[in-house]
Amino acid sequence: MVTQDDIRAAAARIAPHVRRTPVIRLSAKDTGLGFPLAFKLEQLQVTGSFKPRGAFNRMLSASVPAAGVVAASGGNHGIAVAHAAKVLGVKAEIFVPEITPEAKRARIAATGATLTVGGAAYDQARRASEARAAETGALIVHAYDQAEVLAGQGTVGLEFEEDAPELTHLIVAAGGGGLYGGIASWYRDRLDMVVAEPDECPTLLAAGLAGQPVDVPSGGIAADSLGARRVGALPYEVLMSVGARVVVVKDEIIRDAQRWLWDRLRVVAEPGGATAFAALLSGAWAPPEGAEVGVLVCGANCDPASILG
Repeated sequence: MVTQDDIRAAAARIAPHVRRTPVIRLSAKDTGLGFPLAFKLEQLQVTGSFKPRGAFNRMLSASVPAAGVVAASGGNHGIAVAHAAKVLGVKAEIFVPEITPEAKRARIAATGATLTVGGAAYDQARRASEARAAETGALIVHAYDQAEVLAGQGTVGLEFEEDAPELTHLIVAAGGGGLYGGIASWYRDRLDMVVAEPDECPTLLAAGLAGQPVDVPSGGIAADSLGARRVGALPYEVLMSVGARVVVVKDEIIRDAQRWLWDRLRVVAEPGGATAFAALLSGAWAPPEGAEVGVLVCGANCDPASILG
């Protein structure tokens, strides 16, 4: 299990390469929802998502071979790994599925990484990346199921607690579970966590119902960032040991959340980045009276025009 010491070490290790993203607070009047909120704007992170935290920590924690690194991604993780590889001066090969938006593919290619597009969904890209690593000896940087990656993502929780120590509840989005797994590893039982998932790719909900990670369909508007076929083994261990309430939201509510974040905050959030807030906006989860709620906006890699479309 990832510990607080692991996360503190990760924070020190990656500090030269990532941003400390801001927290902004809105009063109950300003939210219009009847309760105040604290938003951590992780979409302002290097490469436009939280992913560089885990990517840098994995690569700086290992001896990277001459073959470099290899990763599979719906988009954001690939951008982060490609960026980290460029900064650290190592080779990178990134495998993405056909659903990855062209804008994300272009950002990966712009780093100089080798980009391979193939397969209908993330799982096919993951299998292709693992075969390539076995062939070349490259270091695999998994999107969500490695301890070093979880520790890197856990630095989001470390910062959030330092900047908003009053929080009693925190809402995060989940795909493969790396973000939730890292943040929950930091907080443990010091606050209540809520995990929001699109109803078209509910990995954590399905795992909780089955008592183990299981395959789920992967689709909808957030599939390029939250479209893992199943929750990772490590994040699932965290779910079992720490616990969290898991809620699902529909695509139309995610779109509403994107528009709300733009209208109220002038924040551009991709569908996956707005999914946590969608749980509140839809009423899928309602905070108890007196709760101090934090919301993580975790990614911004989309065409801004799509928010208003």
